[in-house]
Amino acid sequence: MQQTIDRPTSHRRPGLPRTGGSLPRRPAAPAAPAPVRRPLPCRNDPDLWFAESPAQLEQAKTLCAECPVRDACLAGALDRGEPWGVWGGEIFERGVVIPRKRPRGRPRKVAVA
Repeated sequence: MQQTIDRPTSHRRPGLPRTGGSLPRRPAAPAAPAPVRRPLPCRNDPDLWFAESPAQLEQAKTLCAECPVRDACLAGALDRGEPWGVWGGEIFERGVVIPRKRPRGRPRKVAVA
C-alpha cells in the first residue's frame, strides 16, 4: 500500500494568504542631494599624526583646528584611551593628553633666549 503525501504546489510558505499578484510599484521618491563633504586633513598624510618630531605634531594640531569632526574625534580618542598620536587637535602620549611633546635626547644645558 502506497501513501500519498500532501505537498504544497507553490513555493510560498503554507498559512500565508495568496495575493492577487504583484503590487503596483510606487514611483521612486526624488533623492536628496548628498551633503558636500570636505576632505578630512588626517586622511591626506596619516603618518603626520603619529610623528616623532614635536614640530610635525604641532603641524598636525594646526591642521586639526579646522576639521569639522574635531570634537567627535577627541571624544572618541578619550573614550578609547588612545596610546599616542594627535587626536582632535590634542597630543596623546601613553593615553594622556599632553600640551606639547619634548624632543628626544637630553635637555640643553644653556637656556635658549
